[in-house]
Amino acid sequence: MTLKSPKLMEARRAAGILESALRGHTGDLTLADASAKSGLPLRDAESGLHLLVSEYRGHLKATSEGELLFRFPHGFTRPWETRTRLQRALGAVLRGAAGVARFVVRAWIAIVLIAYVAIFVAILIALMFARSNSDSRDHGGFSGSFAGYFLFRMVFDAIFWTFHPFSPFVWTADPPWSSSYDRRGAFGQARGRPRDETPFYEKVNRFFFGPTPAPRDPLEDEKLILAEIRAQRGRIGLADVMRVTGLPRDEADPLMARLMLDYDGTVDVSEEGGIVYRFEAIRRTTAEAPPRAPAPVWAKREELPPLTGNDGGANGLIVALNGFNLLMSLYALNAHLTIDKLRFLLRGVSGAAVHSTGAAVALHSTGTAVALGVVPLVFSLALFALPLGRALLRPLKRRRLARQNARRAVLRAILTRVGARQGREPITEAVLQRAWQDAAGEAPRSEEITREVVALGGDVDLEAGEGIRYRFPDLETEAKALEAEREAASEEEARAGKVIFSSDT
Repeated sequence: MTLKSPKLMEARRAAGILESALRGHTGDLTLADASAKSGLPLRDAESGLHLLVSEYRGHLKATSEGELLFRFPHGFTRPWETRTRLQRALGAVLRGAAGVARFVVRAWIAIVLIAYVAIFVAILIALMFARSNSDSRDHGGFSGSFAGYFLFRMVFDAIFWTFHPFSPFVWTADPPWSSSYDRRGAFGQARGRPRDETPFYEKVNRFFFGPTPAPRDPLEDEKLILAEIRAQRGRIGLADVMRVTGLPRDEADPLMARLMLDYDGTVDVSEEGGIVYRFEAIRRTTAEAPPRAPAPVWAKREELPPLTGNDGGANGLIVALNGFNLLMSLYALNAHLTIDKLRFLLRGVSGAAVHSTGAAVALHSTGTAVALGVVPLVFSLALFALPLGRALLRPLKRRRLARQNARRAVLRAILTRVGARQGREPITEAVLQRAWQDAAGEAPRSEEITREVVALGGDVDLEAGEGIRYRFPDLETEAKALEAEREAASEEEARAGKVIFSSDT
């Protein structure tokens, strides 16, 4: 009689049983502890524990006996997610509404900005035209009317065809005074510099809200880790994960637990306690060239994006348009230019007629100009406040990016000195301070260096001589274990095998 191997329980179901059985447990536990408390077979308890480590940001430890210890510092809770379900639902609704609002606002700000410019210019020209009509009637002439009409049409057409959000020119051409203006012939032949294809409404949005950041691939970290796995013969450690992603150790640990479930990984523990993650199945490939390792995270320096991303001509145009609206709104408020009064003035009333209708003028001279005064005033001030506020916050963002670059530099100084091949090159406090200062442009505080050392599992080397030196026992044992595992890794793991059948033959 042949015995069939028992079916492996689904990891999600095993994790649920373990979560109930281990609730309230504190401290480390072995795989045998979890199996005994839950009644699960060892193989099911192992898959469930790795899933719980991934979901609850647990930690893995290795003993000198090659035993793997599991620890859940937050229990089976997620303190980093303090929002309730109602709050999460409300947040999803708000994010959806914000997305719709951003979609509408993308062109709406430019439309409102240019619409008010067109309205105010049209009002000025219409008032001039009305005054010219009244002057021509008083003097029996026609030249004032013709000149006003010609000026009105010329300015209005220029505004429409140059700045209208849906004008065909606005999508492809910069203003003539812009440095990137592309002069083209009648049939589109380029005569100048390459044109800027950015729509005008997008330039308006960039001026007030800043350049739109490039979308980040949600699987970017996972792709980098998989590339590192293939380049390192299917064996990596937490140091490799931190090297290519920049993730802190407390995030890299649960991430690797999840990747083990997703990509058929296993964990090996060396005699000295070094943890090695093995992914043999990921190595198989048909490529002849060896996989290339991704660049370390410190190879890319985080830079502060430009304030607007526009050239000087586009920024100057937007400032001029918004400033014009601001001045005209102040004029409208001072002149009580309500809609009724504007309608009255545009009838071409002469000075004598105004005196004869004093009651009407008194009526139209009072009231607050909301549509032509309050609304454009608030709109213009808000638009000027947005880039000003972003400009005031830029020093804070610059310091935050500098600290991020500095942390990566410290990570580089540590990881390039930890390993079997590097020997015992000392990691001193002076080395880490110099790395921080070179990347951030300023000397670090002592607590900042200490925080980074502790986050990477470092300790002060008490046996060192002069000065403060640090040791990273976990990273050192991991590096030794990885070196031995990679040397023993067979190249047969990477071969897809001989083709014995093909559907095209």
